Amino acid sequence: MAKLEVGYLLPTRDQSVLDEHDLRRLVVQARRAEELGLDSVWAGDSPVTRPRADPLLLLAAVAQATERVTLGTAVLLPALRHPILLAHQLATLDRLSDGRLIAGMGGGFPNPATRAQFTSIGLDFARRTGRLAESIDVMRKLWSGEAVSWRGEHFAFEDVRIAPPPSRPGGPPIWLAGSGAPALRRVAALADGWLPYPPEWTTYAEERQLIEQASAARPVTPALYATLCLDPDPEKARRRLRTSVERYYNTPLDTIARIQALFAGTALQAADWLTSYAAAGARHLVIRLATDDHDTGLEEFADQVLPLLREERHR
Repeated sequence: MAKLEVGYLLPTRDQSVLDEHDLRRLVVQARRAEELGLDSVWAGDSPVTRPRADPLLLLAAVAQATERVTLGTAVLLPALRHPILLAHQLATLDRLSDGRLIAGMGGGFPNPATRAQFTSIGLDFARRTGRLAESIDVMRKLWSGEAVSWRGEHFAFEDVRIAPPPSRPGGPPIWLAGSGAPALRRVAALADGWLPYPPEWTTYAEERQLIEQASAARPVTPALYATLCLDPDPEKARRRLRTSVERYYNTPLDTIARIQALFAGTALQAADWLTSYAAAGARHLVIRLATDDHDTGLEEFADQVLPLLREERHR
């Protein structure tokens, strides 16, 4: 597993639900994650359903505070935005970070709260995946630096050119979330990477193989979004996970556990659990920590779990 990388999700949502809004603290955490040896730092997106700091503005600040770590969105909802404006923002952020950006994207999970978010912005939730796919095509053309004219199902414009262009030719890599046949087809057709959160590593292995078969002409980086709650007492960890997840999503833990990769237990158990996904093909882990103290949680993860994953990397 020589190519396994490990990243940290900044707790933008966790901070918001506690009515704490010191964004400088998040930038400090990003810098600390880099110092502790993590490979990437990520920020989530949901302006209405699960309010939090804007991920692109926050990552612009992180880009200036860090030098090495990859910066990513986990995940951005392009269907909420016009692709000209989003392409401009992402190109600017890619240049600010000297080409360290990964644009993690998704369509939006089908539940009433997410539907309400689209409705509040005046968009048809049922058309979100079409807008997502078309937005990706539009943005990649705009990232060429050339003037672009477009007439599609969702967007139409003439002779538009954005500046500055991204740091990298073709723009930042796009990773798509999602599981199930339609999502996997989108990943294979459109994405540079795959960032799902299946609750079982066996499901992950099966779906990764389907993507590989469908995208044989080009590589797609397999990643994983996973939530961890660490404690020497596994039962205490499970209670803390329930509190954190239900506060984060405003949904019962049992419902989230059926669709998301969640773990509660000791550091050794967590490393073993993550290693099962790595053995199934995951090459980049994006870790969300379920904790009330994210400063301490980051230190504990880096001290207790990260070394065990590094050991697996070199086997």
